[in-house]
Amino acid sequence: MARFDRYILSQFMMLFGFFSLVLISIYWINLSVRLFDALIGDGQSALVFLEFTALSLPNVIRIVLPMSTFAAAVYVTNRLSSESELVVMQATGFSPWRLARPVLWFGLIVGVIMSIMTHFLVPASMAQLQVRQDDLQRNVTARLLTEGTFLHPAAGITFYIREIEADGTLKDVFLSDRRDPEAAQTFTAARAYLVADRDQTAGGAKLVMLEGLAQTLSSDSQRLFTTHFEDFTYDVGRLLGGDALPFIHVRYLSTWMLFTNPQEAVELTGASMGQVVEEAHFRISQAFVCMAAALIGFATLLTGGFSRFGVWRQIVLAIVLLLVVKAVEGLASEPVRDDPALWPLIYSTPLAGFALGFGMLWVATRSNEKWFRRRRAPVQVAP
Repeated sequence: MARFDRYILSQFMMLFGFFSLVLISIYWINLSVRLFDALIGDGQSALVFLEFTALSLPNVIRIVLPMSTFAAAVYVTNRLSSESELVVMQATGFSPWRLARPVLWFGLIVGVIMSIMTHFLVPASMAQLQVRQDDLQRNVTARLLTEGTFLHPAAGITFYIREIEADGTLKDVFLSDRRDPEAAQTFTAARAYLVADRDQTAGGAKLVMLEGLAQTLSSDSQRLFTTHFEDFTYDVGRLLGGDALPFIHVRYLSTWMLFTNPQEAVELTGASMGQVVEEAHFRISQAFVCMAAALIGFATLLTGGFSRFGVWRQIVLAIVLLLVVKAVEGLASEPVRDDPALWPLIYSTPLAGFALGFGMLWVATRSNEKWFRRRRAPVQVAP
């Protein structure tokens, strides 16, 4: 690789790392806030929260890579243009096609990173995240044994424990079940115990309440029925909805399975064959989308040449072209979901990006030839 290519590539990689860090931080913080509300509010520990945020990181990186690639290409090209470095290189004989070589190297490196994310890290992390979510769904103790807090483990359910003693005794328990609007039930007990079977599943857990009161409000007659009890057993499986079949998203499966055994993927996820085929080819096309995004950002700004007023028009045009590429991606996905035989449409997104990028390079070449032709034109001196 020539020294000039290494210099430009280093500029791209440095700014790419900066923009990736900023965008990942923004997306990750937004996701972490939602996870914090869902996990900590449900009685989970801080370690569980950190584990979930770490497992969600690869998917966040996958989302921001094309944007950070485009932002780095635009920023570096704008800086090289404003500092006249590109003008000097073009004056020495470097055509826009030659200048684009380090951009293609940059896009290739980012494409490899994207391939690693889409084919390996994202499926593995999402699958592990789903396993941990299923574990928490079955972990009754973590969901209910939180003292001094009103919990809502399910819609229409309110559960409260004033204090948990060292031996596991629950003091002053309150349980409200309003899932049936015709007969709302409320249970209060001075003491209670949570008893689970050996499998520790929600369906096998029982809440044994002692010295309490059961109240049932009939909505038809507006009458309140009360029952005092010495001991009462409540099926926690009813409270949490019991065990359910684990949900498997097509994104959790390996690329190898999506290509070699799509029918098994359909049976595991419940998705259509078109969705499976779309996901498989989408993972491949995303690497080329990153390369196209870098080329569009560089080539579009190159059409502006050197200007003291900047290249803000070209920046706006580059953003518009990138939006066009994303629009092509949205238009190509729906037909593939309906008909898996149309899978080549998935690759129309990177093809459109490369077509726009190379088209901008051609425009830049023509405009530079005209500019140098005017500069080299002989000056006519009047006799």
